Amino acid sequence: MTLLGPSSRDVILQSPKFSESVQFYENVIGLPVAYRSDRLVGFETGSFCLYVEPGEASGPVFEFFVDDVAGAARRLLAAGCSIEQDDPAVPRCYVRDPNGFTFNLRASPEARSGRTPNASATASSNER
Repeated sequence: MTLLGPSSRDVILQSPKFSESVQFYENVIGLPVAYRSDRLVGFETGSFCLYVEPGEASGPVFEFFVDDVAGAARRLLAAGCSIEQDDPAVPRCYVRDPNGFTFNLRASPEARSGRTPNASATASSNER
């Protein structure tokens, strides 16, 4: 059984120099802004969307979809991972693997809509 689903296109960088980081990716690198708020700016790269937010400096954080965030977190903790940040309002569940790499667990689109992947495939085929 696979624990993690497919990844999203989102990659997140946290920077203590938020404004400078945004200026760098927007004006020096020249990435187009896909999303902007006071605390989060997303840049479209073509293959993924790079989000910059204020915070303690971290390496890139990739995001994986799961059907059950709490259940996946429990299994990962049992396998030697640690929870670095957990804020369902964001939604964020940053997990650090045993090698020190961090990734985010996010509820899959099907889980957020209350449908299971099998139910959504059945619904899609019934809608044709």
